[in-house]
Amino acid sequence: MNPKRIHKFIGILLAIPLLGWSLTGIVFLTKPGYEGAFEQLAIKTYPLEESFDLGPVEGWHEARLVKTLLGYHLLLGTGDRSAHLNPSSLEPLKIPSDTDLKRLIEDAISVNADRYGVIVNLSGNTAITSTGVEVTLNWPDLSLVQSGSDTRLINNLYRIHYLQWSGRPLPDTVFGVAGIILLLVLTVLGLAGFFWSRRE
Repeated sequence: MNPKRIHKFIGILLAIPLLGWSLTGIVFLTKPGYEGAFEQLAIKTYPLEESFDLGPVEGWHEARLVKTLLGYHLLLGTGDRSAHLNPSSLEPLKIPSDTDLKRLIEDAISVNADRYGVIVNLSGNTAITSTGVEVTLNWPDLSLVQSGSDTRLINNLYRIHYLQWSGRPLPDTVFGVAGIILLLVLTVLGLAGFFWSRRE
C-alpha cells in the first residue's frame, strides 16, 4: 500500500482519539470547576476537653484523638490498616445509628451549604444531598469522600484522555498502546513524506 494512503488511513483512524485528547487537555490545563469537584471534605472536630490515659498501643504506629459532635474517637493506623476505638475502653467504636451518622455528616457538609445543601437520603454510610452530591463516610479512619456530577464528569474526561474507553484494564491498556504506536507511525510517515518531497 502507498505510504501516503497509509498515512491518510491512520490519520482518519486517530481523528476521534486525537480530538478527544486535545479537548480534554484544554480542560486539564484550565481546570474549570476542579475546586468544588475535588474538595477535601472532612469531619468537623472540636477542642479536646477531656484527657485519657492511653499509654502505648502495641502494633500501631499512629494514634489520633479527636472530638466530634458524637464524642471522642481514638484513631489508630499502621499505613495499611486502621482502627477506630473508644478512648475510654480501647474497644472498637461501632458505627453509629443512622440518626447519629446523619448528624455527623450534616455537621461536616455545613461548611459549604452551596455545594452540599442538605441530606435527603442515607443508605448505609453514604448520604445523598439535595444538590446530588454523594458523601461517603469511612468509619475506620473517620474520613469522608464526596462526589458530585462535576466530579464524575471530570473523571470521565480523564478516561477519554487516556483512552480508557472500555472500563476494563486489559482492553484499555491494549487500546492505549495501540494508539501510541499508531501515533508514532503517523509521525514517522509524515516526516518521511516531508523529507521525500523535498528531495524530489
